[in-house]
Parts: sequence; structure tokens; C-alpha cells
Amino acid sequence: MRLPTPTHLVSTRLVSITLALAAFGLAAGSAHAFTPAGQDIVYDVNGEAFEGYLASAEGEARGSVLIIHDWDGLDDYERQRADMLAEQGYDAFAVDLYGQGNRPQEVEKKRTETARLYEDRERMRALTLAGLAEARAQGSAEASVLMGYCFGGAVVLELARSGEAESVHGYASFHGGLATPEGQQWPEDVGPILIAHGGADSAIPMSQVATLAEELEAAEATYEIQVYSGAPHAFTVFGSDAYRERADAKSWAAFLELLEEAL
Repeated sequence: MRLPTPTHLVSTRLVSITLALAAFGLAAGSAHAFTPAGQDIVYDVNGEAFEGYLASAEGEARGSVLIIHDWDGLDDYERQRADMLAEQGYDAFAVDLYGQGNRPQEVEKKRTETARLYEDRERMRALTLAGLAEARAQGSAEASVLMGYCFGGAVVLELARSGEAESVHGYASFHGGLATPEGQQWPEDVGPILIAHGGADSAIPMSQVATLAEELEAAEATYEIQVYSGAPHAFTVFGSDAYRERADAKSWAAFLELLEEAL
């Protein structure tokens, strides 16, 4: 049985995490301030070139994390998160689902890229699994957790429902899409799931949160859903108008706890 963590230790940990996040958030305020500690990795999937980002833990890793990007495509936001995880002792690989050099800037192009994958779920899963395989080929620890932001959160849940990812011990969605596509259902043996959701998220309604909870209960899954008051969609994105430090710190602390339990 796992004993509850004393309240004063939780508070101390949150303060530490908040300070660390603030440091990374300040770095995000300047396009030239962030210097990646890892390396960009070009890899091939069925003749298509993709470019991910690998940040490796020093010494023996505690496990690995596959990061799935939001609708912008892989950029410095995911690289920063990967570096933060490496500092915590995990190998982290930010996967690329769009293709090398495909980093849409206009909203309509972002919608086009996400729609392409939403409409081809087989490709979505195949590219994610290819990224996971590449991470392991690059030496990342076998035991993994999948996490994603916004669009990436929806991809994480797609993989969780599919049961196709081997040696994956947990899943986390940050302000991600939560709806289960028609014809899909949750397996009974899915790993633990963390859902971090903003209470003021106008893009993903609370009705999706409630429905997901009902589905996971029916599947007898182990899950935790955290809703943060006043947090809009994309509340973890450093330097953005949507960023909410409290919600970011609490959701990051919950994610680190998931990693400790799952890996």
C-alpha cells in the first residue's frame, strides 16, 4: 500500500517545480534564449523523413517519455519539456508527426495537418509508434510513458485505446482532445492515465471530461482527471496569453508522480 505524501512535502515540491517552470518560462519569452541540451534526430518512416528531438538522462535513465507535439508541430516548446524531463532522470524523445520541415504557422495550415491525421487514425498510430521505435533505437529506456499537448493529448489517448504500444506503462494528456471516436472503446488492461484539463477551456468542453470518466470507469481503468480553475486551453504553453503558472506547476507535479509510479 502506498502511503500518502505529507502535505508539507507536497507544498515544498510544488514550490520547487514552480521555480523550475518559471526559469523555463522566462527562457521561452525570447526566441534566442533557449539553448537545447539534446539533439535533433532525423529518421525515416516508409520513405518519409521526420525530425524528432532526443534529450537523454545523465547516467542510467529511470525510464523514457515520448512527447507528442501540439498542432504547431515539434518546436522549442516540446524541446524544453524534453530537456526538463532529462533533468529529472528520464530519456525523452519528442516525436514528429508532420514530417521534416513541416512546421505550420498559419491556423488554417495547422488545422489541415491535424485533420489529415484525425481522418487517418492508422497513420496517426503508425507514426507515433515509429517515433517510439526510433527513441528506443537511439538508446532510450525501453519502459515508456506517452504524453502529449493539445492535439498531442488526443494522439496519446488514441494509442492508449489501441493497445498497440509495447512496454508503455502510462499515458498523460495536457489540455488535449478527449472524445472517443465512434467505433473505438477502452481496453480493460490499459495503463494508468492522467488527464490535465483547464476549467476555463472553451475548446474542450467539460462534457467530454465527464464522458471520458464514464468510459474509463466502465473499463475499470486506473486514471486521474485534474481540472484547474481559471485555466484556458493550452494553459501550459510558456510565454503565451493562455499560460497559467499554478495550473502548469500542479499538472507537471502530477505528471512526475505518474512517472514515479509507472516507471
